Amino acid sequence: MKLIERDFYLEKLKNVIGTPDIKVITGVRRSGKSKLLESFKEYVSENCMDANIVHINFNYTEFEDLKEYHALHAYIEKAYVKGKENFVLIDEVQLCTGFELAINSLHAKEKYDIYLTGSNAFLLSSDLATLFTGRTFEIKVYPFSFREYLTYFGCDNLYDAFDRYMKEGGMSGSYLYRDMEAKYDYIKDVFDTLIVRDIRQKYKIKNSELMDKLVDYLMDNISNLTSARNIADALTANKDKINHKTVGNYIRYLCSAFAFYKIRRYDIHGKRYLASSDKYYLSDHTFRYAKLGTKNLDYGRVLENIVAVELLRRGYEVYVGVLYNKEIDFVAIKRSEKIYIQVSDSISEPDTFKREVSPLLQIKDAYPKMIITRTRHEEYLYEGVRIMDIADWLK
Repeated sequence: MKLIERDFYLEKLKNVIGTPDIKVITGVRRSGKSKLLESFKEYVSENCMDANIVHINFNYTEFEDLKEYHALHAYIEKAYVKGKENFVLIDEVQLCTGFELAINSLHAKEKYDIYLTGSNAFLLSSDLATLFTGRTFEIKVYPFSFREYLTYFGCDNLYDAFDRYMKEGGMSGSYLYRDMEAKYDYIKDVFDTLIVRDIRQKYKIKNSELMDKLVDYLMDNISNLTSARNIADALTANKDKINHKTVGNYIRYLCSAFAFYKIRRYDIHGKRYLASSDKYYLSDHTFRYAKLGTKNLDYGRVLENIVAVELLRRGYEVYVGVLYNKEIDFVAIKRSEKIYIQVSDSISEPDTFKREVSPLLQIKDAYPKMIITRTRHEEYLYEGVRIMDIADWLK
């Protein structure tokens, strides 16, 4: 498989070399966490002259004997070299029973620089503080961005390349398949056998059929306001017995495993968060194609999904904006920076353009406002609102 340097993530790892944190690489299955760790190992080998690297990949049978925390701890201690920078890199750490006990002990000795990857369901962001008594630094890895897609495939025409990215997405393992159906078979298999299976295993979910129906519902309602109670009512109407608390738990599991991202609502005028309904977006938009098919696609929703994940990838806190009963697709916040964003498949019709731009024009503060759409033209301004083609924005 062709490999590209994922410099965006590699730089984050470089910047924390030597810090006392336990570095944890998280992200949806098959998003490239193991390859990133290999790239980091290569960087350390070439640039840290006094490095002693202990690299354990539990996918390999040669490390089978270390799948118990005493054995793992003893192996790493034996490999320690005094007077050197000792790096510990462990792939799929959750496959070692009691791994957190070994890691906490090694971290307490203050002589190792520790880097971990693990299954998304077994090494959750919400669990890190509980698992590890030391401080953790999380590197969140996402499927390929459009920029990375361009690096991988090259580009003759930017807008045509984006049309292909809409269909092929960022699950780079699918790029090896030439036939589109084969690509979607791979992507569906990743979702069903790796992501959902992990969730069922961790949380001992017995009603797998109901979990599948919930997944299909969330995929079919990407970018729609959704609540656990509404989903429970919809499924109950189809004669599936489920209560909203169970739905809420299942959604939390799916989000913890990076299958979906929850985006909360934010009252722009009142400057407060709203608790009633949220929106959910897939970690990669092609999961929806692979699971539900490509008939009757709503491209506006797909674009919205792509923009939501890209904003998260760029490190923004992302919210759905509400202003006087009108909705702003995204309010993106990073420290003192704030951006208001509308997303639309097309704004060529005057009524559509008015619908998208009018909520932005009602916002009275001076933060940037923009519409991201498919114009296939250069960026322009309308009464202070930036109108930008999505391919240019992603690039």
